[in-house]
Amino acid sequence: MSLIEAMMVPCLRFEQSAAADGVLGRAGGWHPTVPFKATIIKNAMNEEQRAEQPAVKETFTIVVQKGFRLTYKDVFQRQSDGQLFIVTGNSLDSEAPEASTIQIGKVTAERWELPDA
Repeated sequence: MSLIEAMMVPCLRFEQSAAADGVLGRAGGWHPTVPFKATIIKNAMNEEQRAEQPAVKETFTIVVQKGFRLTYKDVFQRQSDGQLFIVTGNSLDSEAPEASTIQIGKVTAERWELPDA
């Protein structure tokens, strides 16, 4: 087992459900669907970058087992503290090659909160 794999924590992917609200609109909620494990690493920003881009959100590198797909706008929750993240990339774009001994994919994400309903 690699260090990256040993750092993986339980997570849950969330999906949004939508149904007619009876007033020609749609209402929905978020519900957990798929459990998986991921390593969540906060990306560092130096003071100069932070000063130039004060509105930039905290970003994270998310490492998952190769073959598990996280795609743009997927939402997931770290189970240990309930923190939600929204994916800003695609894990297929950064998978390890077949010859690699570590079979992982990685993607970027930001902290996220459920929108007010």
